[in-house]
Amino acid sequence: MPSFDVVSEIDMQEVRNAVDQAQRELATRFDFKDTNSSIELGKSDLTLRSNSEDRLRAVRQVVEEKFVKRHISLKTLDWGKIEEASGQSVRQVVTLKAGISSDDARDLNKRIKALNLKGIQSQTQGEAIRVTGKKRDDLQAVIAGLKEAELELPLQFNNFRD
Repeated sequence: MPSFDVVSEIDMQEVRNAVDQAQRELATRFDFKDTNSSIELGKSDLTLRSNSEDRLRAVRQVVEEKFVKRHISLKTLDWGKIEEASGQSVRQVVTLKAGISSDDARDLNKRIKALNLKGIQSQTQGEAIRVTGKKRDDLQAVIAGLKEAELELPLQFNNFRD
């Protein structure tokens, strides 16, 4: 019976590459000179720093451009509040969202059931949802339906088997 998995993952190597490219651009662009703008990559977050909110917004734009060029969904970025930091600077913490929570999995299962496709079953397996069906076309319809839905999660469809 054909099946596939719905997952929400981030390729951390691509994230690292995007951050490195953004840092190089900050170092070379004239409008970031003497602004102490920087990007730090943690385990599951980014920290953007600059001397003003305007420059911080520009840093954010550079980061978003690099993520798009590397084909990383902007839905993985959860932008925090801009907060005051020491020495007349501002910072913003950006959390990287990965994995499907139990609430999101329940919502995705409901959406799959709402498609009313005959013979389609979905079940949660950890941080993935396994979708099985009798026909390959029905599984492709599920993929299309989930792509059309405006979800806050970046979804990938792996492990497609006949």
